Amino acid sequence: MEEKKLTERESLELITTMINRTRERYIGDGNIMLMWGYLSVVVAALVWIMLVKTHNPVWNWLWFAIGVVGGIATPIMSKKSELKSGAKSYSDKITSQIWTVVGISALVATLFCFVFSFMGMHNVWRMMFAFALIIVPMAEMAQGIVVKEKSFIFGGAVGLCIGIFAVCCIAADMPLGANWFLPMYMIAFACMMIIPGHVINHKARQQR
Repeated sequence: MEEKKLTERESLELITTMINRTRERYIGDGNIMLMWGYLSVVVAALVWIMLVKTHNPVWNWLWFAIGVVGGIATPIMSKKSELKSGAKSYSDKITSQIWTVVGISALVATLFCFVFSFMGMHNVWRMMFAFALIIVPMAEMAQGIVVKEKSFIFGGAVGLCIGIFAVCCIAADMPLGANWFLPMYMIAFACMMIIPGHVINHKARQQR
C-alpha cells in the first residue's frame, strides 16, 4: 500500500497543529516556571539578607537549595502535567530536550566549580551567575520561539541582558556585590520565570 505524501499546505498545517498543542500544554500549566522563579528569588533574597547582616560567605551554600528543591519538584510536577495533557508531540520533545541540556550543563558547571574551588580558586563560583543568566535565558527564548509565546521571549531577553552585564563585570574583575547584583538577579528571574508563569496561567483561565 503506497503511503500518502503530504502536500506543502498539509505539512504546514501539521506543524502548526503540533506547535499549538505544545503551546496549549505550556499555557495550561505555568506552575513549573513559577516554582523555579519563586524558588530562585526567595533563595537569592535569603542569601542577600544573610550576607548583608552577617558578612559570612558560608550563607552562599544556600544557593544549592535551588538545584536540590527544583530538581526534585520538577519531575513530580512534569509527571502530573503529562497525565493531564496526554501524549507528547514532537514540539513537546524539543522543549523537553532544551531543558534537559540546560540541566546537564548545570551539573557539569557545578562539578567544574567544585574542582576549581578545591584548588583554591573560590571566585570561580561567580561563573554560575553567568550560567544562570546566559544559558537559562537563551533556553527560555528558544522555548518561546517554539511555542510562540512572547512572554518567554521578552522575559528571556531581560535575563540575557543582565547576564551579559554580569559576564562583563566578571571579565573586568569587578566584584558582584550582594547589595546591587542580587537585586538584579531577582529581577532577572522575576522577568524570566514569574511573570511568564502568571501570563500563561492567566491565558489558561481565559480559555476555560
